[in-house]
Amino acid sequence: MYIERLQLANFKNYEDLDVEFSNNVNCLVGNNGVGKTNLLDALYYLSFCKSYFNPVDSQNIRLGSDFFAIHGHYCIDVDNTQELSQSDNKSTQSVNQSGEQSVIQVSCTLQKGQSKKLKFNKKLCNTFAEHIGRIPLVIVTPSDQSLIVGGSEIRRKFIDGIISQVDKSYLRHLLDYQKALEQRNRLLKQFYENRYFEEETIAVWDEQLVRHGEPIVNARRAFLEEFRPLFVEYYQLIHPDAQNTEQPTIVYETQFGEGEPSMATQLKESYRRDAQLQYTTIGPHKEDLQFGIGDFAAKRFGSQGQQKTFLLALKLAQFEYIQAHVGSKPILLLDDVFDKLDMQRVSQLVLLVGSDRFGQVFITDTQPGRVESIFEKAPEMPHRIFRVESGKLID
Repeated sequence: MYIERLQLANFKNYEDLDVEFSNNVNCLVGNNGVGKTNLLDALYYLSFCKSYFNPVDSQNIRLGSDFFAIHGHYCIDVDNTQELSQSDNKSTQSVNQSGEQSVIQVSCTLQKGQSKKLKFNKKLCNTFAEHIGRIPLVIVTPSDQSLIVGGSEIRRKFIDGIISQVDKSYLRHLLDYQKALEQRNRLLKQFYENRYFEEETIAVWDEQLVRHGEPIVNARRAFLEEFRPLFVEYYQLIHPDAQNTEQPTIVYETQFGEGEPSMATQLKESYRRDAQLQYTTIGPHKEDLQFGIGDFAAKRFGSQGQQKTFLLALKLAQFEYIQAHVGSKPILLLDDVFDKLDMQRVSQLVLLVGSDRFGQVFITDTQPGRVESIFEKAPEMPHRIFRVESGKLID
């Protein structure tokens, strides 16, 4: 799958854009602030029904306008993906052996004062959740460095975002778990304020947390077993010298390891503590990942280059995992990822993502000569380079 054509109207700094892309590598070069990242965000909208950078949809409408519209025309190999559909458990794509291609259309629009709308092949989606996974996509941005150095919530969202693209039941468990957690925390606050505690009442929400929390923990554990070797492989592909000198690690920190009491038991044992703190201290919402390089924490002791390599390996492993589970290659967005990387790693990365192993790739860079020099060494690699100037693309 790849996006063949993108049309924008009043989206961020793009007043009117209609552009066709290469089905392999697309480079967007230009100064900071001209709209390179905004274009990637438009592609992200079409996959996830929201911005990667700004959660307030109305702020993504171009200044002076009262709406935005994003339209994507995606080309799909019919022999692999004639018709996108959602099963009960995961995104699936039906098979046809005709060897032809078909085009699907995805549109995301927002009018000021109205609800955001998403259409798939001109049919309005009832919920945004039903669309997640139809257009698989992986994005890497400078802000993703927080995945390494930030708090645990960011790393949980990273795992949840990957699994949710391939497993619809996991997404439903997440949504239902969050609702139950909010209700339990609200109840704990009421208990604290009114100076009483009703075990029977809170037990109702305990049951909901266990019903939806245990599948979340099990799915995360299974995911990491499959994900770790992919991650290590990509780390070593980006930084070949690391194979003998750096061993990257991912450790799953959970309250429900082998030999630990069940979630139901731990929730009950936490009543006194939770009542005092006024929030729930037990559950998958408290889990974390520990990233290491050798015997050291990547967060505290990794160099900037090591942390950047770690992040890229995580994201490329995400690509590989999603591809294996949905049957098509996600679109890959690399936004200003060359900073903190030496030229050897930059070349290694571009040649890697431009290979048959990957599908359609978008790369932004402020230095035109950098990507051009790499393509000169690999002229057989299909690509297009666009110069971006104040919301305009020049091929």
